[in-house]
Amino acid sequence: MTSGTSQAGRPGARARWHVTTGTRDPAAVERLLAALPGWFGIESSNRGYVADAHELPTYLARPAGSPGAQPAGVLLARRHFPESAEIHLLAVAPQLHRQGAGRALVAALTADLVADGCELLQVKTQGPGRPDEGYTRTRLFYASLGFLPLEERTDIWGPGSPCLFMVMPLAQSARA
Repeated sequence: MTSGTSQAGRPGARARWHVTTGTRDPAAVERLLAALPGWFGIESSNRGYVADAHELPTYLARPAGSPGAQPAGVLLARRHFPESAEIHLLAVAPQLHRQGAGRALVAALTADLVADGCELLQVKTQGPGRPDEGYTRTRLFYASLGFLPLEERTDIWGPGSPCLFMVMPLAQSARA
């Protein structure tokens, strides 16, 4: 269970984030998804994410020094196997993009996963097979954290929405 304050991770960044886990907040998920229609514009999918927020481990980012503030970002995680996990959802208020909240959320998750012996983290996002400026920035964000593109498939979300699997090794395997 992570709770801590994180520097934004970029030179000159001013924002600092307090990331907590252990409290599920479906209302925050719903609010943040509604603020991001360019990424989360399919209502049925959004309902699924809100339902998942009742069950999945949840990481919330708030500005440091503002513990009562509404979450500015949320990450839902899914553990598939002891060795692997997935970022099921990552959403940050659009006015706070590029200020370190997403980076702080992923850092908190990865710290918990490494401490628990997890070796691989994946995320799915829209692939480059359907050009989109917002998703190009999303892929660059994940790449800046160490995620590598693994495979793009059109049988996950449909031919009009290619799904890119990106993976990041978390720790050197003890099996090596």
